[in-house]
Amino acid sequence: MKITNIRFGKLSVPLITPFKTALRSVSSIEDIVVLVETDSGEIGYGAAPSTPVITGDTHGSIMHAIDRVIKPQIIGMDIADLNQLTQRIQGSMVANYSAKAALEIAIYDLWGKLYKAPLYKMLGGGSPQLETDITISVDDIDKMVADSLLALEQGFSILKIKIGKDIHADIERVKAIYQAVNGAAQIRLDVNQGWTAKQTVFAAKALDNAGVQLELIEQPVKSHDIDGMRYVTQRVSTPIMADESAFSPKQVIELIQTGAADIINIKLMKTAGLSNAIKIADIAALYDVECMIGCMLEGSIGVAAAAHLAAARASVICKIDLDGPALGQYDPVQGGVEFNLASISLSGGAGLGIQSIKGLQEINGEW
Repeated sequence: MKITNIRFGKLSVPLITPFKTALRSVSSIEDIVVLVETDSGEIGYGAAPSTPVITGDTHGSIMHAIDRVIKPQIIGMDIADLNQLTQRIQGSMVANYSAKAALEIAIYDLWGKLYKAPLYKMLGGGSPQLETDITISVDDIDKMVADSLLALEQGFSILKIKIGKDIHADIERVKAIYQAVNGAAQIRLDVNQGWTAKQTVFAAKALDNAGVQLELIEQPVKSHDIDGMRYVTQRVSTPIMADESAFSPKQVIELIQTGAADIINIKLMKTAGLSNAIKIADIAALYDVECMIGCMLEGSIGVAAAAHLAAARASVICKIDLDGPALGQYDPVQGGVEFNLASISLSGGAGLGIQSIKGLQEINGEW
């Protein structure tokens, strides 16, 4: 099964409610879809969102990187030569994480199709059933409490609370939500680089003194502030999770060895695809460090690949944050992984198991 061509499409899915973090506010999921064609007639599907303030990738840069730089280097290569293929993709250019991720997802999809097996089984097997948390966007207190209670009614038992705009208001937001859910859900905080190290220690102690029990605090300081991460980790009892500070396997090794984080958040759009994400999960396992599998605000193609990895590395990927598709008003992808609120179910279809994509708009010419 050899690669003959790579095409692009676009998917747009309106959100149920606007998605708000300390960094941005959006109202729809916008993915670039990568379609890798082969001489056998099989097509591999990958996808990536535009995340310029996180990875530096835009839809235009993703397509340009793949079409003009990576594509000429892999056309004609055999899907069976997976290691060589992923090495070629990763070595083609620096950065461009989401472009590499979208292409690798399509390659791994074809790898499963080549051997007629679901991707998670090709990666080692595991349970095809996962449970995800749900993101509660930063907003006024009443809205965040109402969203949290609605999530409980929908069957979610883990809430990921977005904060990081104003530390004093953030503390009050968390206290109100914690009191409202009354022990019916675990609470994770995602600060999105919104606090300083000293502010984080202050907030963590204030919440602890108020009786608020948190599962974790995610990326409280700027991504480059590893010393700040370490400062926080050494001074608070709540586990600290690295997200934007953890892109590459080398960064993860540094975070773990220097004690700068208790948990690592793996996202395919940060790791530049599955090959590095697998390495990170295996590194964390060597150090007995737990991982979360997360996603950007993206649809079910890329998130499906993350779910397959989570199933295959369940012993180390103990926390699931793959609610992106559940935030959309509908899922245009038929077959493959089923995202039903908190429940994620992997099908027995080969690769990612995708059968069709409704509303896919093919992109031709310049972008």
